[in-house]
Amino acid sequence: MANTTQGGTTALELGLAWAFVGIPLVLGVLQTLINTMKLFY
Repeated sequence: MANTTQGGTTALELGLAWAFVGIPLVLGVLQTLINTMKLFY
């Protein structure tokens, strides 16, 4: 018979993947907002 165990993604791997994408995304958005605010002063 074939092995029917499925490898899943652990919570740690999922959290690290979100951090890997989310942190630069948030920093980019904040940098954009800061530069945008300079236009209005």
